[in-house]
Amino acid sequence: MNGEKPLIHLSPKQGYNKVFNLGEHNMALTAFGLIQLAAGTAYRAETGEYEVALVLLGGKCAVRGAGFDFTEVGGRKNVFDGKPHTVYLPRRIGYEITALTDVEIAYNASPATRDTAKPCVIAPEATRELAIGRDNFSRKATVMIDEKFDSEHFYIGEGMIPSGNWSGYPPHRHDVDNLPDEIDMEETYFYRFDPEQGFGFQRVYTPDGRIEEAYTVKYNDTVAIAEGYHPLCGAPGYQMYYLWTMTGRVNRGLISAKDPRHGWVK
Repeated sequence: MNGEKPLIHLSPKQGYNKVFNLGEHNMALTAFGLIQLAAGTAYRAETGEYEVALVLLGGKCAVRGAGFDFTEVGGRKNVFDGKPHTVYLPRRIGYEITALTDVEIAYNASPATRDTAKPCVIAPEATRELAIGRDNFSRKATVMIDEKFDSEHFYIGEGMIPSGNWSGYPPHRHDVDNLPDEIDMEETYFYRFDPEQGFGFQRVYTPDGRIEEAYTVKYNDTVAIAEGYHPLCGAPGYQMYYLWTMTGRVNRGLISAKDPRHGWVK
């Protein structure tokens, strides 16, 4: 990990808040940030040589640029209030976000070497919901961008974890392209809790012991996972949410290798 701890704390301010840039924390395919805007304010940027996915965490906004005009995007109050709207933007375009209400947006960017899907809104009804696990490692996932979407690298979704439950369990990794058993994908976890003072724990480790880390994760924390198994759990009494952004160099999908020591837990 080159001495860089992959846990990043954030106390967001108005405008764009960097969490990490491409190349930091060994993340070769991912940049991540949080855009926070008060009602009536705007943020302007260009995608450059990146494809960009804007996940509406809460509030409403308009997103406009040359050839597209999304006049009202979003609507949920926060991440615990329904499914998200996601705005996808390809490389080499400019865009402007105008806040119709106070709004929070997760910014995901990945380097693009080709033209991908045109600017579009992925509405809640276009997402896919999964029920995963059982007992105290049951959770729900909402997938916004999957391998069927014309993205070069993204596979993006949200996890909703009940009080005291585990996720990413049995421990899994996606470090190498070895179909049909494993896909090489980086992953970013961005956390929220209800109530806000909640917390959880994230473990990141490799079979050879080269990486063996455990972190307390709190509201607005991010963990950048370049490699390794990465289970997590939330404290009892608190609902835990995390946005997960995976980026695959060659392949994309929910295909991972389980830690053979714990894979017996189905």
